[in-house]
Amino acid sequence: MKAARFYQAGQPLKLENISTPTPGSGEVLLAVQAAGLCGTDLHIAIEGTIPTAYQPITLGHEAAGVVAQIGADVMDWKLGDRAVAFPNLACGQCYACQSGREALCLNSRILGVQTDGAFAEFLLMPARMLARLPETIPFEIGAILTDAVSTAYHAIVCRGNVQTAETVAVIGCGGVGHHGVLWAKQRGARVIAIDSNAGALQRAQAVGADHIINPTTEDSARAVRALTDGAGADCAFEFVGRAETVTTALKCLKRGGRAIVVGVSQERVTLPPLQAFVGNELTLGASLGFHRADLEKIIAQVAAGEVDLHTSVTEIAPLDEINAALQKLAEQKGNTARMALRM
Repeated sequence: MKAARFYQAGQPLKLENISTPTPGSGEVLLAVQAAGLCGTDLHIAIEGTIPTAYQPITLGHEAAGVVAQIGADVMDWKLGDRAVAFPNLACGQCYACQSGREALCLNSRILGVQTDGAFAEFLLMPARMLARLPETIPFEIGAILTDAVSTAYHAIVCRGNVQTAETVAVIGCGGVGHHGVLWAKQRGARVIAIDSNAGALQRAQAVGADHIINPTTEDSARAVRALTDGAGADCAFEFVGRAETVTTALKCLKRGGRAIVVGVSQERVTLPPLQAFVGNELTLGASLGFHRADLEKIIAQVAAGEVDLHTSVTEIAPLDEINAALQKLAEQKGNTARMALRM
């Protein structure tokens, strides 16, 4: 099969013909139809800020396809079934998995990071880590449901617990943050979108942002307070992964407000002086990925037409053009929200 293999950060991925894996007991071979491109792929392939378990490795953790082969002891899937891949291969046995919090699995392996991923014609998966994709959902949308959409949902709905009529600041409106805006509006919130990229702000407005702020031209926290009669936001979500924007999230909050960090990096965050942090009863939390229940709820909502994602994938490229696609995503050329590969 053809696969895009990562050897070294800063070097192009190599398109190679490698052996197609054979499913063992409890496993399924998925013929990948579409795979999403994510910031994590950029961090690995271009920036080198996320290490992989080994090299060479096939990158990619957002996948949708059809079942091509079935291993022994797989009872719930048949050839030709449409499916999406849960990117966090959870063990199913630890306390986190047993409580339905698969994203916190103690023994997890992430597609494209700890094990070969989705930038290939076929993907080997444990059958229990697949979810059914209805015919009404295109493969490109199905692929990004498995991270860009679900990670934002988990942050907004599960960790942030956003309520109707609350004011929410979304800091970073790229592929995941864009969907943070969408889910916050779905919850009935008033949304303030903050991003230095004009295209990202335009897309945020298109999915319902009530106000937009460009931090290169105005102070984000002051602008949020000006829009809230001096009070601040009920909740702020950080989708960037920088210490500076975490600080901004905290500065945007009203007394008793909560900030949820979704972006990741190696940067160290400093809390405000404790007199202000405790005195204003602020909450700082984190949100990691999503759980199976989140993904299944989202698939049902999208299939029912309750959530409109038709503008979420703004560009589709063939696997052969993966390096150009990654570079375009890294340079933020054009008005790209989320890109997908077709196999």
